Amino acid sequence: MSPAEIVHRLGEKAKKTRARGRLEGSKRYVLPGPMPVLPGLAKILAGASEPLRQEIADAARFILSGHFEALGVAWPQRDLSNQFPPEVWRLDPVTGGLWPGADKYCFDIPYRHERKLGDIKYAWEFNRLQFLQPVAAHACLTGDREALAFIETAIASWYHANPPFRGLGWNSGIELSLRAISLLIVASFCGSSLSASCTAQIRAILHAHQVWMSRYPSRFSSANNHLVAEIAGEFLIARAMPELPQAKKLEDKMRRLLVREVSKQILADGVGAEQSPTYGAFTVEFVLLCSLVAKESGQPLGTTVDARLMQFAEYIAWLSNAEGRVPSICDDDEGRVITLARHEPAYAASVAAAISGHLGKPPAGPRPPEYDLRDALFGSATTGGALPSGLRTFADGGYTIIREGKAGRELGIVFDHAPLGYLSIAAHGHADALSIIVSIDGAPLFVDPGTYLYHAGGDWRDWFRGTRAHNTLNIGGADQSTMSGSFNWSHKAVTTLETATGGENWSVVASHDGYRKRFGAEHRRTLSSTPAGFAIRDELTGTVGLEAEIVFQLAPEWHAQLKDGTVLISQGGETIAILSFTAPGDIAIKAGGDIGEGGWHSPAFGIKVEAVRISWRGLVPPDGVTSTLSLVPAR
Repeated sequence: MSPAEIVHRLGEKAKKTRARGRLEGSKRYVLPGPMPVLPGLAKILAGASEPLRQEIADAARFILSGHFEALGVAWPQRDLSNQFPPEVWRLDPVTGGLWPGADKYCFDIPYRHERKLGDIKYAWEFNRLQFLQPVAAHACLTGDREALAFIETAIASWYHANPPFRGLGWNSGIELSLRAISLLIVASFCGSSLSASCTAQIRAILHAHQVWMSRYPSRFSSANNHLVAEIAGEFLIARAMPELPQAKKLEDKMRRLLVREVSKQILADGVGAEQSPTYGAFTVEFVLLCSLVAKESGQPLGTTVDARLMQFAEYIAWLSNAEGRVPSICDDDEGRVITLARHEPAYAASVAAAISGHLGKPPAGPRPPEYDLRDALFGSATTGGALPSGLRTFADGGYTIIREGKAGRELGIVFDHAPLGYLSIAAHGHADALSIIVSIDGAPLFVDPGTYLYHAGGDWRDWFRGTRAHNTLNIGGADQSTMSGSFNWSHKAVTTLETATGGENWSVVASHDGYRKRFGAEHRRTLSSTPAGFAIRDELTGTVGLEAEIVFQLAPEWHAQLKDGTVLISQGGETIAILSFTAPGDIAIKAGGDIGEGGWHSPAFGIKVEAVRISWRGLVPPDGVTSTLSLVPAR
């Protein structure tokens, strides 16, 4: 940490310590006034198409029946006669344990190192109150009294079970922002239909949330997507509650910060600074909602914001397949802002479609076949644009993407020459310098391993973000960058894009210095086109005679077998591709096992499945090792 950050952290800790002894009950934040409403939302929702209305109704019925699913887990079905007992807000659905509640000061809950109760993200997810969004949209469109009663019961329960600033619902600013946004969406859809007591509870919760976010802002190394979330939360609360002390001043300040942060956290070429396309979409969706509210208020955020949003949409168009699915890159915890509270397999492309709808632009690329609540609010097109093709380098973000026809098939490649992550701790980065992600006919072939778990992941957390789990070269099993905690890195590999040439005989060359200090070598990787696929040449410059491992992690649907020194890669009994190596070495093919033995893939947060991992291990000769992937012509 810098000296300035150390001073900030010490001051923040002192503020939290002083506040520990104060029982700031909800009554302290009661502020008489009308239901807080974001302008235009209910009117826009009223224009939802019939298919969208049906999706909203289906999502609402699922929630109203006592069900909730998130992060790959189904919560225990709630008792319909008592859906929201106080302990429901403390429940971990995986372990069945209960987190501390109102008896515990929020900053005294050591969630980062908890193992017995599970990963706090599960409890946080339910406390975001996002399951109320589809129920409120359904009530707005139909006047369903059962849905309105459900909303009032849930809000009253949360209000009484979670006084400021007690329990797990108050220990992270991003959680407060997401919950505040859910309540604002509920109020905007159903305001006039909710009772006076519900109005008072919503206002008190929002007031307390605004005070907390202003008191403990994310700064310095924490000023990533968390900061954007807090800015968005405060902006929207101030917009909806002008009765708050200095609301106009707060709104103006947050407006300026939104413009500043979108320029920092979405790079000029559209890539999210945190590297993950889904974290980029998450950040963008906060800004997008604020942009909509600002526009409906007659004070748009401006062309700088619009331009960065559109650049992000164009980047996602290059990453997407025909159904809007993008590959996993770095962390993904499935965070959403506007949602029908169900799994979204193509979240980033859905946000990109919403950007185009909001800005009145043609779709930048494919849109998902699934629809979500954001489609109704932003006017997303029902059909997407064409897949881009050729070679495109995103030099600011650090990716080169190739999409071309080979052997009667569509070959897609993402080459990672990006920085480790954003800011000093690169919290959501993976040690994946010079890794590749490959698809054939739109289906993932070589994949990023995914995320699995955060706080409760332990050694698995390290594996899924470590170098050996990614499709690149490692020396002696060492990570290119050095971990110093679940979200921290003490040493970061620096990557350099050397050349990128398009056309039929395309090639890309990049290198990184992550192994220079420890092994006296730099890794240079060259990707180049071949008649039936592409080749990868891995060189180690500097120290000679080093033993290295080159990894190819398959998606779970693929199989591999070694035959005469080459690897046959198949799916459904049909060989689709052949992988060969120029240098002699040991070739291992294994799925599952203990950490480091074989391959694992995390298709969603909290889930890991066995998947074949191909590795070549041997001495790297002076001219490097060339791995060639050749596609078998389609029948």
